[in-house]
Amino acid sequence: MTDTPPLAEGYEISADSDRIDRERVHRWLSTDAYWALGRAREQQDRAIEGSLNFGVYESVSGEQVAYARIVTDRATFAWLCDVYVDPSVRGKGIGTALVAAVREHLRPYGVKRVLLATHDAHGVYEKLGFAPLERPDRWMALYLNLPTA
Repeated sequence: MTDTPPLAEGYEISADSDRIDRERVHRWLSTDAYWALGRAREQQDRAIEGSLNFGVYESVSGEQVAYARIVTDRATFAWLCDVYVDPSVRGKGIGTALVAAVREHLRPYGVKRVLLATHDAHGVYEKLGFAPLERPDRWMALYLNLPTA
């Protein structure tokens, strides 16, 4: 699917990293996102610095209501991660519009594959063209700095 869903009226998307409300993003992710629970603020700040960052903001107040981060070389690879929509605005299509904007932002770079991992939002991403890996047997992971039991 290549259609770009509209963003709900009263909101705007920006790829300006300087607009990111770092405190809010850290609070969202470290306290409410299963993949980032307990993430240190310093680690989150480093992640922001090394990534493309997108925010969704209320047009009038400028308050940030959603976030997405993309790790990419802007040529061959991109990893979409840390997608989060504030609970107060969920159900308005903000997350779908945000991921579509990320997809369209990456398109001119010629990136052939954008990866992501999700536990519970497959339907959201499938609407935007994401699909399970065709050959998961070719992929491997190296896990560093994991806590030991």
